Amino acid sequence: MKEIEKITLFYGISKALNEYLDLEKSLYNVLRILSESMGMFRGTISILNILRNEINIEVAHGLSKSAMRKGRYKLGEGITGKVIQTGKAVTISKISEEPEFLDRTAARKSEKDQELSFICVPIKKGNRVIGAVSVDKPYNKKYSLAEGKKFMSVIATMIATHVINLETIRIESEQLKEENKRLKSQLESKYQFTNIIGNSNKMREVFQMISQVSRSTATVLIRGESGTGKELVANSIHFNSLRAKQPFVKVNCAAIPSNLIESELFGHEKGSFTGAVKQKIGKFELANKGTIFLDEAGSVDMDVQLKLLRVLQEKEFERVGGLKTIKVDVRIIAATNKNLEKAVEDESFRGDLYYRLNVFPIYMPPLRERKTDILLLADFFLEKYSKENHKKIKRFSTPAIDMLMSYHWPGNVRELENCIERSVLLCEEGVIHSYHLPPTLQTGEESSTLPDMSLEEAVANLEREILIDALKNNRGNISMAAKMLKTTVRKFSYKADKHAITYRDYR
Repeated sequence: MKEIEKITLFYGISKALNEYLDLEKSLYNVLRILSESMGMFRGTISILNILRNEINIEVAHGLSKSAMRKGRYKLGEGITGKVIQTGKAVTISKISEEPEFLDRTAARKSEKDQELSFICVPIKKGNRVIGAVSVDKPYNKKYSLAEGKKFMSVIATMIATHVINLETIRIESEQLKEENKRLKSQLESKYQFTNIIGNSNKMREVFQMISQVSRSTATVLIRGESGTGKELVANSIHFNSLRAKQPFVKVNCAAIPSNLIESELFGHEKGSFTGAVKQKIGKFELANKGTIFLDEAGSVDMDVQLKLLRVLQEKEFERVGGLKTIKVDVRIIAATNKNLEKAVEDESFRGDLYYRLNVFPIYMPPLRERKTDILLLADFFLEKYSKENHKKIKRFSTPAIDMLMSYHWPGNVRELENCIERSVLLCEEGVIHSYHLPPTLQTGEESSTLPDMSLEEAVANLEREILIDALKNNRGNISMAAKMLKTTVRKFSYKADKHAITYRDYR
């Protein structure tokens, strides 16, 4: 090849590399130009996947997609594997006479009558080899393979940046896939219904109902006061269902303005209303083949209720301003804290929609009806927030437990969680005491926290409790207990005798 021809060829390759944003398309054009200029039969660009230690053909000219998929090599395997492993170019005068040539793609079997030469050069990122570019060309004893190797090395240098970017994209894509698998696995583990805290009879009934309905496609209506864990039940149903690998879309109907809820659920077409500057895909379309969770479903307007009824019955709808009917396969889980029966009587909720939603109702009991679960939940939240805040808080004091058990918990589990988080932040000891709990638990008739004793007696009881806690934490060691309370051993012993506390009992 003459020098003027090489310069023209290099210019064409440089132009091809900058012509498209699509990296693969640019590299394919480079191989096409090489084919036209060198008379090559085929060309490939292979990249080393460092995560799998495997070499794959990423871009090829003269190879089918199926042949490219076959072109996989381990590092050091075959000619391409050795080039990438050693970083040294290889030329083969006659492929038929080279025993190490693997021909994994099987592309050369149909060309038995045509003898081929092979040139393969490394593509480098600094000192690291990231891939290789290779060409097959008809054998010609007059053709200088040494010159061909130099020429291909220049091409490899020119395309290196594009290949590096392609390698980065591939690595990030692999990492994202692995992260996606890990997160999905975590979600499925997190939302196993056995992870919902509670062993009361009413919660056992909830667990049984979740177990029964999860594997079906039935519509579920979760009833209960705010803060009882309705969303947690919805998560458990989906992630234990046959649709667990499919989308799970959540919509808080009460949080969306009434004039936007229809567009949010069903989408809209461009120009369908003021501000609709482009087409929007609704939540039902996004949840196709999966599950949609309609939280606070009782707050939906009557107009939208009619479209919801149609989706439940016919599995179809139209976008706002659209004429095309869209079919969807979506399982609906709804939740509400409203009295829907009363809403049906008041005609603020459609009766036919109510019966469609109420196929399999699950009632979440308020915390005041499952008193035996309060301490289980409190211990769970104590461990959770102690870890988050790097504190070593081990337990609740007896008065604190009495207050937790006596309170009526109008905010249910959510209020209990907030209460424990606050107590952990305030506590600088190893025990949550009654004075760490919120004022709402310490006052009021329902909490029964006012002592039925004199101030002196209450102070003495508190002092005794603190001394006992210090001994418990230090396994009866008076010196360590006194140090914890920032007092002397003599004073500690005096007060322990005063309250008839024997340190040996806590060893």
